[in-house]
Amino acid sequence: MTTRLSWVLVLLVCSTGLDAARPVLNQELSNLFNEFWRLDTHRMTPGVDYTLSVQGRAGFVNQGSAVVPDHAALPLFSNVNETKFQTITTYARLIRLLDNFERSTGVAEQVTADELLEISQFLDAVLQTPVMRRAHQYLVSKRLSSSDLRTFKNQLNLIWFQLYRRQRNSQLDSSGFEHVFVGETRSGNELIGFHNWVQFYLQEKNLHLDYKGFKAGYRDLPDQDDHVLNLQFTWHSVVKPVGSAFIGTSPEFEMALYTVVFLLSTERSTTVLVNIDQCQMELVVIRHGRSIETAYPKLLSSNSRHVRPQSQPQPH
Repeated sequence: MTTRLSWVLVLLVCSTGLDAARPVLNQELSNLFNEFWRLDTHRMTPGVDYTLSVQGRAGFVNQGSAVVPDHAALPLFSNVNETKFQTITTYARLIRLLDNFERSTGVAEQVTADELLEISQFLDAVLQTPVMRRAHQYLVSKRLSSSDLRTFKNQLNLIWFQLYRRQRNSQLDSSGFEHVFVGETRSGNELIGFHNWVQFYLQEKNLHLDYKGFKAGYRDLPDQDDHVLNLQFTWHSVVKPVGSAFIGTSPEFEMALYTVVFLLSTERSTTVLVNIDQCQMELVVIRHGRSIETAYPKLLSSNSRHVRPQSQPQPH
């Protein structure tokens, strides 16, 4: 009897192994992040504040490859309302931070007093937004953050801006903010991080970045109003075979999302499956001690294509 029961358990484990590899939908975080979405009054509107040209599907490219076929003759961003970059404080202060970092890993970051002030001012602006205030409220309710705003600001600074060694024997050369919002190169021929659309647009505009095409399943073509895209591009001639980023969202929205996922888990790598607006995605957050090592969205389905209408006839 024991032997038969053991075989039954083995069969059950094997039959569900494929499903176990992907996380189940996290409804609590989906609800919370949709609150963030509604509160994100600084989010830009596709077709109004910016226009995308997604063009062709990019092919497979090895990390470090020097030859990258171009499936997009035009830039990804046809236009962006740069007035909002200047008039919305969180965008303006984000952009001031983007040139403060050494692109190559292994080279020590030199942080000046002016740069420390810019970080502080950016966090102050983020903390004043409805999105981050809601994130703070949620984290306090989970006893993961202090209700004191100054203490929470210090926590955000540790998570996002604390310098650490990306490689064991290297200098203090990296931070979560640099990796996620700015991007880094490794060994001169690998592009890592770089998951922010504002940086993407500005680098593309200044001809440092060349968009090569979108990455998606063959049955799931991206639309110009998708809020998450999987992309292939080169930055300073170094290739990112597959990258991903939110499009049009505010800096505080992205920071709030990733901060919540980071603090809810103590695991080295955390992946949560959520529905936000019309998109289903996995949010991946990897930690480096008490700081973020990387964080990015991985689009699974957009424009509600993952939702099967109840009235749709079933195949037979």
